[in-house]
Amino acid sequence: QVQLVESGGGLVQAGGSLRLSCAASGSTFSINAMGWYRQAPGKQRELVAIITTGGTTNYADSVKGRFTISRDSARNTVFLQMNSLNAEDTAVYYCYGRKMAREYWGRGTQVTVSS
Repeated sequence: QVQLVESGGGLVQAGGSLRLSCAASGSTFSINAMGWYRQAPGKQRELVAIITTGGTTNYADSVKGRFTISRDSARNTVFLQMNSLNAEDTAVYYCYGRKMAREYWGRGTQVTVSS
């Protein structure tokens, strides 16, 4: 089993920045990707950014150029630096991990951007 714990959410003004962190624990060996999804009220959960153990990244078009995903493999931690935030970024952000064919989720952290 893999446990994922997010931190770093909060309230920020439009144009501001936040940095999310997600620490993985448990059976972290062979985690092959970690990333972030988000879900806004009334909307489906969507991919924000993902990074593989090889360092390959993928971003949603809506966050390209504003968000940066990175990882600290030694600490099994993934980060999401979010800049130039706007109201459309308001959502619950969920940490995601994939190990073999299994997927794992954190409980989520709220990000609220005030306009």
